[in-house]
Amino acid sequence: MNLATVEYIAKSFGERVLLQDISFGINAGQKIGLVAGNGSGKTTLLRIIAGLDQADKGQVVFRKGITMALLEQEPDLDQDLTIEQTIFADDKPVLKVIEDYQSALSDPDDIEALEKATDAMEAAQGWDFETRYKQLLSRLMLDPIDQKVKNLSGGQKKRLALANALLRDPDLLLMDEPTNHLDLEMIEWLEEWLNREKLSLLLITHDRYFLDRVCNEIIELDQGKLYTYKGNYSYFLEKREARIQQEKVELGKARQLYKKELEWMRRQPKARTTKSKSRIDEFSNIKERSRNRRKEHVVQLEINMERLGTKVVELHNISKSYPENELFSGFSYNFLQDERVGIIGKNGSGKTSLLRLITGSDKPDSGKVVVGETVKFGHYSQAGIELKPGMKVIDQIREFGDYIPLKKGKQISASQLLERFLFDRKQQYDYVEKLSGGEKKRLYLCTVLIGNPNFLILDEPTNDLDIVTLNVLENFLLDFPGCVLVVSHDRYFMDKIVDHLFVLDGREIKDFPGNYSDLREYRLLNPPKKESSKQPQKSNWKENKEGASLSYQEQKEHRKLEKEIAKLELEKEKLEGLFATENWSGDEIDKQSRKLADIIQQLDEKTERWMELEEKRES
Repeated sequence: MNLATVEYIAKSFGERVLLQDISFGINAGQKIGLVAGNGSGKTTLLRIIAGLDQADKGQVVFRKGITMALLEQEPDLDQDLTIEQTIFADDKPVLKVIEDYQSALSDPDDIEALEKATDAMEAAQGWDFETRYKQLLSRLMLDPIDQKVKNLSGGQKKRLALANALLRDPDLLLMDEPTNHLDLEMIEWLEEWLNREKLSLLLITHDRYFLDRVCNEIIELDQGKLYTYKGNYSYFLEKREARIQQEKVELGKARQLYKKELEWMRRQPKARTTKSKSRIDEFSNIKERSRNRRKEHVVQLEINMERLGTKVVELHNISKSYPENELFSGFSYNFLQDERVGIIGKNGSGKTSLLRLITGSDKPDSGKVVVGETVKFGHYSQAGIELKPGMKVIDQIREFGDYIPLKKGKQISASQLLERFLFDRKQQYDYVEKLSGGEKKRLYLCTVLIGNPNFLILDEPTNDLDIVTLNVLENFLLDFPGCVLVVSHDRYFMDKIVDHLFVLDGREIKDFPGNYSDLREYRLLNPPKKESSKQPQKSNWKENKEGASLSYQEQKEHRKLEKEIAKLELEKEKLEGLFATENWSGDEIDKQSRKLADIIQQLDEKTERWMELEEKRES
């Protein structure tokens, strides 16, 4: 069943063409990820579909009676309302039902109206709405609910807008970077919620694991063309690579044909027949195709930074707390050369505070931080830099440095660095106020890197960056010869970059020897146990019997799930190994990719159910 159809949408800003004849449909049950570079018009397209922006050409046609919700990157909320008032100020259908019911209660003599309103409350589950929204706000860490919106952080406002969108129970949900400002636990909860709910979804996100686990279709906007892939993100990557390789083959053929035709053009006869005129017209098309090189950049920098000494950064028994919030205490650690450490923890657990202590922009309550003489920090903070209106992109970066020295006496200029981070020469002379949110983040990264640091500290560097830019940044960091300390909710990014993790958990910092996926697997195999009461209790065989809190059928299911999960893990490992060793055809890769995606989905579902039973068994 078709819910919405986008027909030949076009949109330009001055001379800059964002969207040109974009067409696609959204059907019931589809969960679509929209993939494209920063500044290519993804957010604009979402706003056009939501009716918040106008296309220059084309239209969006909706199925009659569908409900829709949009989660924007930067939500527009009434600053004077409280969190709870914001929920009730929305135009959710259930709120109209509740309002009608309250109106009917005010006139108890109108029995028919009251019965009608009561039936509507039953149908809309209006009685449960208060419980639902309070549980959701608590889950999104938006307590207390009487806080004014103007006093909330940017992350809290984003989560409030997310709550509003989810509470609408829409047929079609539009989401622009929903994982920004969510911690890892919250992101995984949102993944489960979207997989569980029967809704259609059009999603923009740079979180590749999120795309992989939530979406069943990917739409790619690449160099003005739209490509559709009927599968998740892993499937998209394989098919996109196959498409690019095919384009290269066709490009090679076009170049050969161009050379051949160029020779013919040079020796063509003066008397042109109809056939030769047709061939001349085709020549211009061939010439255009032969020049259609892909605009992709590969970062390969051999940076000649100042080498770190034996003493890098030492943390000696540091502690930090704020009124009514103790973050961590008694943490010690000595950084080594070339270390790559990720920091994870719930929102408010002290991740950014730890970075500020290390850089010296804040002081510990106790203990000390010792920084080696050779250390030169490059700090990318969530706050970013203040861009100056009227300043050009190239001038903005030159305020922080003119070049980065490379090995063998070479160097890379500010302009070349910008080019490597996907700012072409023309865009370098644009004014900074014309940049999209993601482009501004990309420029900020360049201003940090041009200083040639040897210890990079990155606080949520992946927010608002598109997947192409993320690949560029990842390649840069993999080649970076110094220390890297990063806070990020992007699990794919963390898996690729870091060697071990600082886990901020309950006023304690634990050093985990692995990346995020290693930690997730460890937690699945070693779920936390609830603390037993310190008071001795009377022995009771029913209470002490293992699994006594589970029914007989649940105990059977628990044991069965353990066997099934182990079997699926082996199947997954075997199939992933075959991808590296087998020389499969394109059709076979397609078939095996779908099989792998199905195994991963089964694993996630069975593991989630096993954890529910395990928690119940331990209680």
